[in-house]
Amino acid sequence: MRRLPARRPTIRDIARRAGVSESAVSFALNGRPGVSEGTRERVRRVAEQLGWQPSTAARALSGEGSATVGLVLARPARTLGVESFFLRLVSGVQEALAVRGLGLLFQVVEDVTAECAVHRRWWAEHRVDGLLVVDPRADDPRPALLAGLGLPTVVIGAMDDPAWEPAPDGALSNLWADDAEAMDSVVARLDALGHRRVAHVAGLGELAHTRRRAAALRRAAERHGLHVTSVTTDYSDVQGAEATHRLLAAPEPPTAVVYDNDVMAVAGLAAAARRGLAVPSDLSIVAWDDSVLCRSTHPPLTALARDTTAFGRRAAEELIALLDGGPARRTRDATPRLVERGSTGRAGGRRPAPSGTALPPRA
Repeated sequence: MRRLPARRPTIRDIARRAGVSESAVSFALNGRPGVSEGTRERVRRVAEQLGWQPSTAARALSGEGSATVGLVLARPARTLGVESFFLRLVSGVQEALAVRGLGLLFQVVEDVTAECAVHRRWWAEHRVDGLLVVDPRADDPRPALLAGLGLPTVVIGAMDDPAWEPAPDGALSNLWADDAEAMDSVVARLDALGHRRVAHVAGLGELAHTRRRAAALRRAAERHGLHVTSVTTDYSDVQGAEATHRLLAAPEPPTAVVYDNDVMAVAGLAAAARRGLAVPSDLSIVAWDDSVLCRSTHPPLTALARDTTAFGRRAAEELIALLDGGPARRTRDATPRLVERGSTGRAGGRRPAPSGTALPPRA
């Protein structure tokens, strides 16, 4: 049996609360003559109190749902046009939705507060049957909001609370990959290459995966005896380059830098060149989320790779399962794997050792 979202307020609810007929409510809300100004004002006030919004989806009028899935991105709009991750993710989402004849309603907003407002409006207006939510955050208000609305939702990415589990009778699922394990693989390889100072040019500091990667970097550094530092950015090439310049201008600059996306890694490569540094003999570079961009630079960039299109497709399939009445669940996706290319080498300018090769002990 298909899972139904929480009940939305109707014209009948407004009529009952305002003490008028349903036709009077319709006249008042649609600005038609036939009701007094006092009645019109009372009806509008009650509608606002109940959170009522007019349905904009024709199918919703017949109670059949909207046949649409929603996705809101609370990211700086200027950074989305140059980052391929979301394009590939959405491509995979659309592949799965198309099989079931579902549409995708997409909107970009400035912050999570605005995103929550969009979710409430879409729910009230019957705009979507379910939601895909990205970028879990520290103290994230969205899971509780969406659980309260009863709107089937899949959160893409590890939740801020590592112990989080879906409610047995809930409508909130989670698809995630282990960022900490991926960071461990990067640090282990850089340690094997002799790097002692490693920097992390991270994305937005409030994102759960940014914090998880930075924490994993610190833990791995303690195990391997490395000096590490993390700096946050907005994921853009501009801030990626600025962060790289600051790191390389330090008295003891890093010999390796890990970037949270491909765009910043390419910007870091250019920043190193402007400082007269050669990659990888003077500086090693690793990018998160492999892409055509990583493979097109000189030297090509070592990167953490996964099939992002397939990741998006699986997320949409998890949501479709919820819409079909399936149980909410937490599903782990494959951990991104490190693909070595020409941007990583032995610290100190020596030739890189093949992945997995033991190096002579450091003096």
